Amino acid sequence: MAFGATKRELGEVYTLLRLAADGTVCMGTPQGEKNESACPLVAYIQREEHDGTRRYYVEADHIRVVSGEAGADGKFVPRAGEEERCFSRTDFDEAAGRILQLLKSVPGEEVEVPDEIEGFLDALHIYHLEAQTNDRTDLKVAFWHQEAFPAGFIVRCRLSPMNPLLDGGRTANLKLEQTGVKFAVPTVNKVNALPASPTEVADRMRMIERLGGVLKYSDVADRVFRCNLLMIDLHFPRLLAEMVRQMHLEGTTRISELTELMKQTNPLKIKEELIQKHGFYEYKMKQFLLALALGMRPAKIFNGTDSAIEGLLLVDGQGNILCYHQSRRKDFADFLYLNSRFEKGSLEKDKYGYLERENGTWYFKLNAKIGLVKR
Repeated sequence: MAFGATKRELGEVYTLLRLAADGTVCMGTPQGEKNESACPLVAYIQREEHDGTRRYYVEADHIRVVSGEAGADGKFVPRAGEEERCFSRTDFDEAAGRILQLLKSVPGEEVEVPDEIEGFLDALHIYHLEAQTNDRTDLKVAFWHQEAFPAGFIVRCRLSPMNPLLDGGRTANLKLEQTGVKFAVPTVNKVNALPASPTEVADRMRMIERLGGVLKYSDVADRVFRCNLLMIDLHFPRLLAEMVRQMHLEGTTRISELTELMKQTNPLKIKEELIQKHGFYEYKMKQFLLALALGMRPAKIFNGTDSAIEGLLLVDGQGNILCYHQSRRKDFADFLYLNSRFEKGSLEKDKYGYLERENGTWYFKLNAKIGLVKR
């Protein structure tokens, strides 16, 4: 009997099956294309299942599946009393092809998975389509040139909705203080009462300016997120707030385009030499994006230490898998810079986009949410 799944879930399973079937993966270029000269061989893929850790060893013609437990040191102990199972790489290839066809051809976000795919997943004992991890990795992949030690990856699939790099919850709010003309409560109510629309945040900011108000960067709403941003640069919270503000006002969402705008407006008032010769604004944004991709979260203390996440596996619009790893830091950072954008979260859920009073002062909050472009 067929079952329902989201495209996001299927994108993760597709990545596992495709990697195992191919036994290799190409590194990605900054433009999101294959680097044909860098395609390391996959030794095995490790995934956390409902009953523990499972490794998929890639051999000449078969995939050897072993269940067990992996320690923090990377040592893997097969489960006693459970036999290894072998599957043809052709079976993996055919299942991956069927899932890719579903991702490409079925409209919407929900997919009905046919019986033959369900049967193959059952044979693999894959009952949760998303990996059951505590370290936020989706898969761990060991390459032969790295002495077969597994590296943790997050998976993103451009054929499905993608989880953001920076999830714009309330902890990712940035506070702008309303200065200039002092607003009375009826004026504030008038601003906040503007009707819901795709541009309502920009409409409210423009209305505040028309009424003589000035929105000036004040702070990051959450203490932990503030400190995390300060780890990138002591002035980075102000830069991020200005980029989000311009995203709403100008309708520009791409990180690279907004960074170019920052170079022109220079919100941090730094020297031209630092902007042009040293690439200050680009450098800081790339540092931030890399930190996000490798595990920085708004509500968790970030101290610059690498997390379990070491890279990104991206399924492109054709079903090709591109690998980005911190060992190729420049390519990874350039890819994120060229292929990420600000997104708009829910105003009601994330509590931003209107004036609210704190300790007698009116503030206007903006929300930082960043994801990969879908193309």
